[in-house]
Amino acid sequence: MRLLAVDHLSVARGGTRAVEGVSFALDAGEALILRGPNGIGKTTLLRTVAGLQLPVAGRISMADDAVAYAAHADGLKAALTVTENLRFWAEIFGGGQIGAALAAMDLVSLADRPAAALSAGQKRRLGLARLLVTRRPLWVLDEPTVSLDDVSVGRFAAAVRAHLGAGGAALMATHIDLGLAEARVLDLTPYRAVEGGVADPASFNEAFA
Repeated sequence: MRLLAVDHLSVARGGTRAVEGVSFALDAGEALILRGPNGIGKTTLLRTVAGLQLPVAGRISMADDAVAYAAHADGLKAALTVTENLRFWAEIFGGGQIGAALAAMDLVSLADRPAAALSAGQKRRLGLARLLVTRRPLWVLDEPTVSLDDVSVGRFAAAVRAHLGAGGAALMATHIDLGLAEARVLDLTPYRAVEGGVADPASFNEAFA
């Protein structure tokens, strides 16, 4: 089943086109990793697919409420415990029990600790655990392994494999080899926009930049 189709997509950052003419598709069970030099527009493309800004041109086709997005911000409420944070997100997304998410990201022993008292790596694990309670089929991930040690990277990779095995898909930008045999790689270098190309103001939205 096709979960995402991107057709001749062009995106902009700061009013200037970043990449243009990008096309790809993701079916159930597939992962696609975006590669390219820093600043080429990987984050901008991911934010556009996630609905956080409008494309300059092209088309994105997917079901409504298909995306769970995780980027550099962990999206945590500092005063809430690990358990309370996950319950909050489970209720927002209509997800199920949080026990599996706690176990998958090794958070069981931290379940009653306030998010404010977590280390950077623990916060990242909790932020990624949110994905597991959203029940969204398409994960859009921007450098998801930042602040994770090798063991935690392995746990996250296992969570992605389980998601793919259950019929989900993942679109991500990462420089870490997650050992995903299912993953394809898309180098955005050939899609770099012509230098100086300006986005159409009517189609550009910096509200979330």
